[in-house]
Amino acid sequence: MNDSSLQEYAGKRVLVTGDTGFKGSWLAIWLLKLGATVTGFGLPPRRSEDNYNVTGLGSRYHHINGDIRDLNAVMDTVAKHKPEVVFHLAAQALVIDSYKDPYGTFETNVTGTLNVLEAIRKNPSVKGAVMVTSDKCYRNREWIHGYRETDALGGNDPYSASKGAAELVISSYIHSFFSSLDTPSIASVRAGNVIGGGDWSENRIIPDCIRALTNNIPIIIRNPQSVRPWQYVLEPLYGYLKLGSVLCQKGKKFSGAWNFGPLPKNAVTVETLVQEMIHLWGNGNYLVDESEIQGRESTMLMLDINKAVHRLHWHPVLSLHKALLFTLDEYRISGMTEEDILKQRNAHIDEYVTFQKTV
Repeated sequence: MNDSSLQEYAGKRVLVTGDTGFKGSWLAIWLLKLGATVTGFGLPPRRSEDNYNVTGLGSRYHHINGDIRDLNAVMDTVAKHKPEVVFHLAAQALVIDSYKDPYGTFETNVTGTLNVLEAIRKNPSVKGAVMVTSDKCYRNREWIHGYRETDALGGNDPYSASKGAAELVISSYIHSFFSSLDTPSIASVRAGNVIGGGDWSENRIIPDCIRALTNNIPIIIRNPQSVRPWQYVLEPLYGYLKLGSVLCQKGKKFSGAWNFGPLPKNAVTVETLVQEMIHLWGNGNYLVDESEIQGRESTMLMLDINKAVHRLHWHPVLSLHKALLFTLDEYRISGMTEEDILKQRNAHIDEYVTFQKTV
């Protein structure tokens, strides 16, 4: 692990909200590997097979069961543990669930973000914070080119709208409270459709594929021709970590919004992704869902990552094929202990960093 910017985390106090979730748990693993003192805040993991549980993270750092919508709980956590860096990942992260519970989606994604910003504003220990939103925060015009950080925000479905609204809240706080040199440096990050082992969410394509392939039943897909920027989980997390480091070291010129998307060739249709999964698995088939859900999600969505490439020197390095090989390996953990699974995750981090060295 020779990236000098990541060595900044050794001995640092770091708060990760949403640490029991898919991306949050992977980020906690990486931070522990870097020698950070990690505090996690979030809801208990939903499933025994979730990444947080199968890697035994509950015994490896201090986790606080809490709801990001609870301002007092968030304030108390930041005041007590005095993090120097905050990564805010706690969210309601599914488009379909946002139709089922729009109020809860807005409350979690907007008010939850507001609560974290308030806690940062009132606690001087924090030097930098990375606020995770989504590529779906952009007003989607079905462009064939990638969205830039300066493009209009918006969203027709509740999830996308909640992420656009969270971005507005973050921008407001940056300009209103975090612009002077003696205040924390805050950035928002927008990533594509992230894949990797340990994600068992409902209505998410890779977990749906694994469940179907394991049970030898057809994979059910909706919107087969929708194009998404698929990326392996460590790709955006590497960007988040680099950004968090420079926010603490170099400050305000790195505040604001950042895109972290995959290699352009990884932006393929849902159907292409499923076909590749079936090929790598060795067997299987799929059916297209013709229900009323179809048509609610955008069909074309890609990110322009030039800002991160040129200013942060971050680069996506994994092909979709390699990303899926990593992912399938991480789901095939039957008979492995928590220690074995954590070693596997850490080995994949090491291999990923080796890929980064070739850029």
